[in-house]
Amino acid sequence: MKEQLQSIKNEALGEIAKVTSLKDVNDLRVKYLGKQGALTAILRGMRDVAPEDRPVIGALVNEVRDAIEAALKAKEEAISKTLLEEKLRSEQIDITLPSIEIKTGAPNILEHVIEEVEEVFMSMGYDVVDGPEIEEDKFNFELLNIPKGHPARDAQDTFYIEDEKVLLRSQTSPVQARTMLAAGGDKPIRMICPGKTYRRDADDATHSHQFMQIEGLLVDKNISLSNLKGTFDVIAKKLFGDNVETRFRPSYYRFTEPSVETDIPCFVCKGKGCPLCKNTGWITVSGAGMVHPNVLRNCGYDPDVWTGFAFGFGAERLAMLKYGISDIRKFYQTDLRESAVFDRKEN
Repeated sequence: MKEQLQSIKNEALGEIAKVTSLKDVNDLRVKYLGKQGALTAILRGMRDVAPEDRPVIGALVNEVRDAIEAALKAKEEAISKTLLEEKLRSEQIDITLPSIEIKTGAPNILEHVIEEVEEVFMSMGYDVVDGPEIEEDKFNFELLNIPKGHPARDAQDTFYIEDEKVLLRSQTSPVQARTMLAAGGDKPIRMICPGKTYRRDADDATHSHQFMQIEGLLVDKNISLSNLKGTFDVIAKKLFGDNVETRFRPSYYRFTEPSVETDIPCFVCKGKGCPLCKNTGWITVSGAGMVHPNVLRNCGYDPDVWTGFAFGFGAERLAMLKYGISDIRKFYQTDLRESAVFDRKEN
């Protein structure tokens, strides 16, 4: 049996040395090491070997098997390397060919505008603060000097969730109230709160039941309306150009006193008067005013010591004015053609 094992080893190694394909290597592996292979047949005949000779024959079988496996592995690696080298020599990649154009959308316009506004206010020391979209009546109305029975609380305008006590916030002003309460009534505040708001508006070209607001608040000592005017001038020039003019008009809001509306010249007629601006030459971009003493008092601040101003922008309105968009619904559509128009204007 020793001579038979040596003969199998020599025969196998000789054949392995001659093969030139991976298929031939695999065939030889089956021939010598497979279930019906020559070496397996020797192992099956071990029962006929004398017990005292079995350890010697078993060790020799293992030696022959290891030698054949090592030779097969080495040949397989050599053939694979040769095939890879031939493939690399025969295949070439022409890097001068034009690539396939992949259509992509531009950044969302609303996010872009909000980021612009955030950058301006952060440069002036303001914090960007977030708050819950599902809000309590207390923060959305009561603390902001909007009493029971006020038209702004009407269920036709507000999305109530639970017994007119829990609602989808109709403005981001509740974040201002929460910020003042958290400050404890003895710290100055500079903050803006961009976010989604919800009102029962019928969706059309200029209205949406969901829209983005960017509201801001500054509370400190000796703050006046002129501070608000200067702040509004900075943001208007950043968004609409250094030459843009601004103006205040008297208005009325429950949470500010005095209240104003802030205007810029009509971007269509350049201040001459047209149907868009109702022949006034001006377009309103935000509401603002000095924080009402009742609001300060409700939120823990002494109105005899502290004053402040608040303002609110509609992100959609800012974007529509800046980019000449006529339909608010375009902000929520996925038409890549609209994104392409915005991208071209940016560049």
